[in-house]
Amino acid sequence: MNEDLSKRRLGRGLAALIGEMDKPDAPSQAPVSSDRHVPIEFISPNPKNPRRNFGDAELTDLAQSIREHGVVQPVVVRPAGQNGHYEIIAGERRWRASQRAGLTEIPVIVRDVNDRTALELAIIENVQRSDLNPVEEALGYQQLIEEHSYTQADLGQVIGKSRSHVANTLRLLKLPEVIRDMLVDGALSAGHARTLVSAADPAGLAKRIVEEGLSVRQAEVLSQLPPERVNEAKTSAPVEKDADTLALEKLLSDVTGMKVGITHRGSGGEIRIAYRSLEQLDELCRRLQH
Repeated sequence: MNEDLSKRRLGRGLAALIGEMDKPDAPSQAPVSSDRHVPIEFISPNPKNPRRNFGDAELTDLAQSIREHGVVQPVVVRPAGQNGHYEIIAGERRWRASQRAGLTEIPVIVRDVNDRTALELAIIENVQRSDLNPVEEALGYQQLIEEHSYTQADLGQVIGKSRSHVANTLRLLKLPEVIRDMLVDGALSAGHARTLVSAADPAGLAKRIVEEGLSVRQAEVLSQLPPERVNEAKTSAPVEKDADTLALEKLLSDVTGMKVGITHRGSGGEIRIAYRSLEQLDELCRRLQH
């Protein structure tokens, strides 16, 4: 088969090749038929899986679901050596959670594919499920480009993203490691990080984005300024808060009798409580201790 034609077909034929893998595990979902059940110790992870981060809380929740309902979606594997051993193509999170759940064997779908196709499927499956953080996604794209001669246009066509999305994601790899760590941790969004690529002091601006909860637009404005002006510049508009955040601030203010501010930063944030006197501070400390 022509190589370019194979690339074009890969994205469209993903579900047919590895099953309906773009849906989350859930007890209400009709399971995909497995080829067989395999002892869990006969299965090993793919060393080139683009996904590197598996949250402990996420695995714990999935393990509990597996104890109650079993593995709804089989893990996709390929033969690895002799004696019935397999390597994971897609589903490493389910395999890890199954170990936590105490399973001795899990259902699998076996696909006999080469290294190239296994890597392609691993990256595409994770992207389609939105399981990758922005840095993992960028590294996955880089792998396909460097190891298998993909172009950015090829990648966009296969994964169902625009060429500009692929290009902008790859630009994140130009950022210092400290900023990439913020992306992995969720302190910075991909939109924020893209504004830092052309900034004179990306690490300094990243710190300000997190500390002040700046919007992407505010970060864009600051990224275009010379270093000596960034610290002096005031953001042009306050950070907009959604209705739920404003309602929660009012609720906490009513309960405490003090002004409460909530700032979201990626997947986390902070709560600030302003007190007007030491008596108010003492009262707050008393409430928090009960």
